[in-house]
Amino acid sequence: MSDDHGSSPISARVRHVEALLESRGLLSDGEIDTRIDEFAAGGTPANGARVVARAWVDPGFRDRLLADANAALPEVGLSMAGGLQEQRLKVVANGPDEHHVLVCTLCSCYPIALLGPSPSWYKSEAYRSRVVRDPRSVLAEFGVALPAATRIAVWDASAESRYMVLPRRPEGTADLDEDGLAALVTRKGLIGTALV
Repeated sequence: MSDDHGSSPISARVRHVEALLESRGLLSDGEIDTRIDEFAAGGTPANGARVVARAWVDPGFRDRLLADANAALPEVGLSMAGGLQEQRLKVVANGPDEHHVLVCTLCSCYPIALLGPSPSWYKSEAYRSRVVRDPRSVLAEFGVALPAATRIAVWDASAESRYMVLPRRPEGTADLDEDGLAALVTRKGLIGTALV
């Protein structure tokens, strides 16, 4: 099993359970790592960018995505399935008066399938603790200066639930097709630490 979380007591328990499952023949040696690697291999911010671009050009898809992201993702050939159970995805849309930003205060949970592996700053204790207390200052450090009247919503991911930000469509992009729009979307935009 991966040593991403070092020697924490939880990691030790997880390794113990994995070893028990392997010794009883319920898992083959390294099966969990193989499944994690397969899941991560398909994860890229380009997937999230495709979802955003479709939402920008198709209001019906946008509505379905915001109402039930898990049900809408198959429309673009994606899903939150992977591992042992499907993760619940909620997509939150930035608007003129509200900006969303993602965090996982306990570790670094986020939708790998749509955003790729999490960046090191997302996993850092400094980001995880500060963005919930003072999101405006943290966003400013990323170069996102929002008007004082803009409400900032911080979404805390968990082992069962993941979030993705639907950024606002940039002005002057009416002539772009989905591929052109997707090229504008960054991983930071999908996390909410950048504007698109």
